[in-house]
Amino acid sequence: MAKKVGVYICKGCGIGEALDVDALAKVASKEYKVPVVKTCDVLCAPEGIELIKQDLAGEGVNLVVIAGCSARVNYDHFDFGPEILVERVNLREQVIWTQPPDDEDTQMMAEDYLRMTLAKTKNLELPEPFIGENLSKSILVVGGGLAGMTAALEAAAAGHQVVLVEKENALGGWLNRVYKIAPLAAPFTELQDPDVQARVQAINDNPRIKVYTGATIASTAGAPGMFDVTINTSGGAVTERVGAIILATGAKPYDPEKLGHLGYGQFADVVTQAQLEDLVKTAGRVVRPSSQEEAAKVAFIQCAGSRDPEHLSYCSAACCVESIKQALYVKEQNPEAAVYVFYKDIRSSGQYEHFYKQAQMRGVVFVKADVESIEEGEGGKLAISAQDLMMGAPTLLDEVDVVVLANGMVPSTLVDENLPPEEQTRILNLQYRQGPELPTLKYGFPDSHFICFPYETRRTGIYAAGSVRRPMDMLQAVEDATGAALKAIQCVEMTARGMAVHPRSGDLSFPEFMMTRCTQCKRCTEECPFGAINEDEKANPLPNPTRCRRCGTCMGACPERIISFKNYSVPMIGNMVKAIEVPEEDEEKPRVLIFACENDAIPALDMAGINRLNYSKWVRIIPVRCLGSLNLVWVNDAMSKGIDGVLLLGCKHGDDYQCHFMKGSELAGIRLSKVSETLDRLGLESERVQMEEVSIMDYDKIPGIIEKFIEKIEEFGPNPMKGF
Repeated sequence: MAKKVGVYICKGCGIGEALDVDALAKVASKEYKVPVVKTCDVLCAPEGIELIKQDLAGEGVNLVVIAGCSARVNYDHFDFGPEILVERVNLREQVIWTQPPDDEDTQMMAEDYLRMTLAKTKNLELPEPFIGENLSKSILVVGGGLAGMTAALEAAAAGHQVVLVEKENALGGWLNRVYKIAPLAAPFTELQDPDVQARVQAINDNPRIKVYTGATIASTAGAPGMFDVTINTSGGAVTERVGAIILATGAKPYDPEKLGHLGYGQFADVVTQAQLEDLVKTAGRVVRPSSQEEAAKVAFIQCAGSRDPEHLSYCSAACCVESIKQALYVKEQNPEAAVYVFYKDIRSSGQYEHFYKQAQMRGVVFVKADVESIEEGEGGKLAISAQDLMMGAPTLLDEVDVVVLANGMVPSTLVDENLPPEEQTRILNLQYRQGPELPTLKYGFPDSHFICFPYETRRTGIYAAGSVRRPMDMLQAVEDATGAALKAIQCVEMTARGMAVHPRSGDLSFPEFMMTRCTQCKRCTEECPFGAINEDEKANPLPNPTRCRRCGTCMGACPERIISFKNYSVPMIGNMVKAIEVPEEDEEKPRVLIFACENDAIPALDMAGINRLNYSKWVRIIPVRCLGSLNLVWVNDAMSKGIDGVLLLGCKHGDDYQCHFMKGSELAGIRLSKVSETLDRLGLESERVQMEEVSIMDYDKIPGIIEKFIEKIEEFGPNPMKGF
C-alpha cells in the first residue's frame, strides 16, 4: 500500500509562541512535498485528535507525523491502530524547553528535526508481525520448591496450562527440610508450619498443572511460544511444547568445609543453619550434636562466608531472617536459654522488622561484632572471641553449647570450575548456539536487567524466580515467583500476537535478513545478547524471531548492512543524518550529532527539557533503540556531511550495568575504537567521536556533558570535510 504522509504541528505548551509554525509547515509542504500539512492549537485535545482522524478517513493518510511533544508522552492519544504508522518530532522537550524562544538557531533546530523525521519516513514501512506455527501458551516451571509451586499455582490461576518438573521424587524442595518457616503473613511475629502437604495437594488437585517428579530436562529447543522441551522421567523421555519457562531451581548452602576459620569441621558443635534444621526436625528440639543434650546457650554467627571477598562477596539476604527464626526455636523450647546473634548488619527487610523486634522482646541478644576465633573451652564447650563494634572492645562468650553458622547461599546454576565441561551443572540444556544454559553473573546467578526488568534473563521467554535469581528470603521468593509467572504470561500472550516483550513491549517489527549478501562473518550470532540467532548447517544466520527483543544489535554488527527492521534500518537513520542542514564554515554554526539510546539517554534528555535546562543550540539528536544498534556507516555519513562531532549517549554497562539490552553500550564502546582508527586514517581527530554513559537520573548532567564535548569540538575547529 502506498504511503500518504500527514504532518500535524502542535502549537500548544508554548510551541506556537517560541517557533514560527508556518515556516515549519513550509518545510513539510514545500521541501518534502507532504500532501497534508496542518497546525493545531492543542493537538492532543479532542479536536486535535479528531482533525487527524478525519484525514485518516477522508484524505487517506496512513503515516502520521506528530510535531509536538516527546514520543514518551501522550502515546495513547496518538495511537490510531496497527495499520497507521506514527512518527513523532520532539519540538517541546528537546527544542523550546532547552533553547531560547523566538531565536534563529532554535528555529533551525526545530526545522532540522522535522526534516530528519520526514527523511526517515522515506524507508519506513508498516511492520508485519511474525506469528509462529503451533504456538503454545503453556508455561513450564522447572523446580518444585516454594518458588516453583507458587509460580505454577499463579500461572494456573490465570488460566494457563502448566508443566511442573522437579528432579527429586517429591515436591517441596527446601520446605521438606525445615522444622518451621519465618512468617509469610501478618502480624509477621510468629513461626509458621511449612505446610508442605497442603501446598503439594493444591498442585496435585489443580487440573491445569501437570507434574513430573524425579525428572530432569534433557533438551530445550525452540523459542518463546514454541519451546520443545524433552523431559527425562522414570518412565522414559516425554516432550512438551510450552510458550515460556520459569526457572525456579533455588539455591544451595555455601560449602561449609571452606569455613574452617570459624570452627567448622574442627568442633562437632559448630553447625550450619541447614544442619540445625535437620537436628531440630529429627530431635524436635535444639541439642548439642556431640552429646544430644539440650542446648542452653546458643550463638549464631552471621555472614559466615557472605560479604567476604575470600568466599561470597555478596549478602545472602535470607540468613538474618533464618537465624532469627532458629533463635526463636531455642527460646520456644526454653525461654531461659541464652541466645546470641553476632552480626555485621541485621537485614530484616520489609515486614520482617516485626520479626526482628519479636526476637529482641523474647531475650535474643544481638551483638554487632567481628568474630575473630572459635576455640574449645572447658567441658568440651565452645568459646567465641570477637571484637564488639558497638563498644569498641574485645568480648569473649564462653561455655557455648552450639554455634550456628549462617553460611549463605549460592545459586543452583553455579558452575564448578574444577569440573570438566561435560560434568558441569546442566538444568535447561538449551539447544542454542550461544550455550546450553542461561548466561550468569560473576556469582553464578542468571543474568538479567535487575534494575528495570527483574525475572527476565538473557534468553527471551525464560524467567528466573526465587533464590536462583538472587539471594532472598521465603516471603520475597513468593512475591518473586508471582512476578515471574506474570512475566511468563505476558510473554506467551504477546508472542501469540507477534509482539515483542520487554523492553520494547508491543513492537511488531522483527529483523529481516538479505541472505544473498551474507558473508557468514558470524558477527550477528556472536553479538546478539539474547541468543536470537543460531546458525544453520551451512553457517548462515538462522534467526528465531520470537526470541528477538528488537534492540537492533545485529543490525549494528553487520558489516554488510543486510539486517533491517521495517520501522528501523541503516538507511532510515542514514537519511536522518543526511537531512540535517549544515551551515557553511564562515557562518560559525557548528553541528554536533547525538545518537541517544531511547532507554536512558532520551528520557534523560527529556527530563533536562522538563526542568528547563539549557544546552547547546548546535546539537541534533537521533534516538536509537540501543547503542548496540549503532552501525559505523552512520558516523561516516555524519563526517561526510560535514558534521563537526558525534556524541554517543548510552546506558551504563559493567558489573552494575543499566543497559536495557545488556551489552549494547559495551558493544558500542568496542565499535567506537574502530571508528577512532578510521578517523585517524582520514586525518580527522579521533576525539570528534566520543561516548558517554548516562542514566535517566543524570538529566542534570546532560548540559555539562554536551557543553564539554562542544568545547572540545571548537578546539579542533570545523570539520575539514564541511562543504564537500
